[in-house]
Amino acid sequence: MTSAAERRARAEARTAGSGHPAAAAHGARRAVPPAPPVWPGAPTPLGARFRVGPDGVAGTNFALWAGGAEAVRLCLFDERGRETRVPLTELTHEIWHGFVPGVRPGQRYGYRVDGRWDPWTGARWNPAKLLLDPYARAVDGDYAAFGLSPELYGHVRDWPEQHVADTVRDDRDSAPYVPKGVVVDDDDDWEDDRRPKTPWADSVIYELHVRGFTKLHPGIPEELRGTYAGLAHPAAIEHLVKLGVTAVELLPVHQFAHEDHLLRRGLRNYWGYNSIGYFAPHAAYAASGTTGQQVGEFKRMVRALHAAGIEVVLDVVYNHTAEAGELGPTLSLKGVDNRGYYRLQHDARRYADYTGCGNTLHVVQPQVLRLITDSLRYWVTEMGVDGFRFDLAAALARSMHDVDMLSPFLAVIAQDPVLRRVKLIAEPWDIGSGGYQVGAFPPLWTEWNDRYRGAVRDFWRGALPDVRDLGYRLSGSSDLYAWGGRRPYASVNFVTAHDGFTLRDLVSYERKHNEANGEDNRDGSDDNRSWNCGAEGETDDERVRALRRRQLRNLLTTLLLSTGVPMLVAGDELGRTQGGNNNAYCQDNEISWLDWSLLEDPGWRALFELTSRLLVLRHRHPVLRRRAFFSGRAHSADGLRDLAWFTPRGEEMTEADWYAPAATLGMYLSGRDIPGRDERGAPVLDDSFLAVLHAGDRPVSFVLPGPPWASAYEVVVDTSREDQTAAPGTVRAASAAVTVPARAVLLLRATPV
Repeated sequence: MTSAAERRARAEARTAGSGHPAAAAHGARRAVPPAPPVWPGAPTPLGARFRVGPDGVAGTNFALWAGGAEAVRLCLFDERGRETRVPLTELTHEIWHGFVPGVRPGQRYGYRVDGRWDPWTGARWNPAKLLLDPYARAVDGDYAAFGLSPELYGHVRDWPEQHVADTVRDDRDSAPYVPKGVVVDDDDDWEDDRRPKTPWADSVIYELHVRGFTKLHPGIPEELRGTYAGLAHPAAIEHLVKLGVTAVELLPVHQFAHEDHLLRRGLRNYWGYNSIGYFAPHAAYAASGTTGQQVGEFKRMVRALHAAGIEVVLDVVYNHTAEAGELGPTLSLKGVDNRGYYRLQHDARRYADYTGCGNTLHVVQPQVLRLITDSLRYWVTEMGVDGFRFDLAAALARSMHDVDMLSPFLAVIAQDPVLRRVKLIAEPWDIGSGGYQVGAFPPLWTEWNDRYRGAVRDFWRGALPDVRDLGYRLSGSSDLYAWGGRRPYASVNFVTAHDGFTLRDLVSYERKHNEANGEDNRDGSDDNRSWNCGAEGETDDERVRALRRRQLRNLLTTLLLSTGVPMLVAGDELGRTQGGNNNAYCQDNEISWLDWSLLEDPGWRALFELTSRLLVLRHRHPVLRRRAFFSGRAHSADGLRDLAWFTPRGEEMTEADWYAPAATLGMYLSGRDIPGRDERGAPVLDDSFLAVLHAGDRPVSFVLPGPPWASAYEVVVDTSREDQTAAPGTVRAASAAVTVPARAVLLLRATPV
């Protein structure tokens, strides 16, 4: 094994630059001030940890895994940006470490890591590049400059021969352009916090963007808009409580960077799927400061949401980082140990890319798996979050190449005493071969069910040739999830997400309109499964506008009556539009921000009230949030089953009916046959309901099923009505025919026989 001293000697003997005279001409290392004394310290925990030793000396322990490195220098920065370099001389199990007395919370720092420059074998060490600590718990600064700063690249970005540019080392100092890690005081506890611990079956997820949700909210003080403190404000929480959701799923809040191509067009990464710091709350969302204050502000936000009974789920991006491929910048992991952190191709100069973002983290490697699980545990135990949605989770589940449901990542999560108890949501696909894995993740996991999205969209736009697939989606997708002890809540049902049309745009546009993204409308999906109701985009035609509002009511009602976990996207309950942009990842402006003035419009206010009313209904009725799959079998002598499907004739559907074209479907949910017992061991009993979904463009006569299903029916929801207050209470006799208006949902409560 090579000792730290031997590695240091080898690094010091190496001449500056790559050996190419033109590369050396790009810059040379600058002189650094003498280093302060450093004690050996400890190799664990990784990162920067402030502590007071038993001898009363306060300082910070720094520890960095850098497997193949030959030397590591800790770089400390004062308030004027002056750098002091501290060699770390202790090396334990490939972790470089040292304790620096006197370094306190608020200290800004980074690393310089020395080693071989040999891109052909994947070695990309370059000590001229300041690196962000992968375990930094706060970050001060912004990468907005990196679209203008070639110094941030380990290679000579503007080398005349571009096909080999990534092989020519750039020796210019990147420190002036790199955000710095910040030492954080971890002295905090959660004794006053009460996690809601909402069961999966009772959960309703609300996907939101911290900045976009709060930026225009008139009830939030202007200085708090767009921040964690803004989301913690009573005005923001009041909306969530009135709506009735149980969890917010925050678009990425890990520290992220902006892509070069966006900055060159005057845009920024808005969604945040470009992580560079897996322990640090994104500094730009902090109102209180960025030298550690963002950590406390995030914690206060979590506490405020918990106090309102709302869980916090983070959308996390552990599949790739902001360093992109071989032509990307050197910001952190690429310069710490490129071969140790990233999947490389057989030609190790190139990166394996299962994400479409230039690189893929090599989760099979122990140090990468440790980075991810340490990060997850940190956000649960020290930041208070309640779960995670894993972006492109199939990339994390790959072993050497193929997706493997026995992969190290999934195995570690399954046995981890902290992580196996929180909410785990997979986006069950990536862009690699065999990457589509909907229904394949193991127990403990729930999944974004895009087959639900496709079936519901197709039904309401009149594109389903039959209703077989829709039946599975409405009843919990047992064809996908009824294995291995999984339950209906393994399916996260959604019609829209951040990626794609908003709900209003889904009924207003048949084509994407992404011109503002500057990519000639080539970006974003062309498979939207949308219908514009007769006019593309905004219109003054009141008939079209009324039909669109009805379609919104149909889509929301279908979602919230379906078995599984519903996910709403922030603003869909208000009729938010992005003007037909179905890929607004770079639109940090009014295109993406919630327009709260929509609540002043009676039509959109009515949509919010319907959504809230449906969530109250869902909360009150366990038959709408079952913990076990339907059996479809009779459990009593009268032949009443827990689930039954009906045609407009009032007859149970036959096998032939499932395969025939159909625009109308009746779904009967029995409240008498709900598996399980309540907390006191009593049987769970509820009302029974009949939901009639009619996507046809003309009214249809529907015969209400008679005994044993019901003796009468009471209308609870009628989406043909803008004002829902007139619908409830209307009673219809069993076996009678009712007229279901064109494109409408009727929900009726069954009176027992």
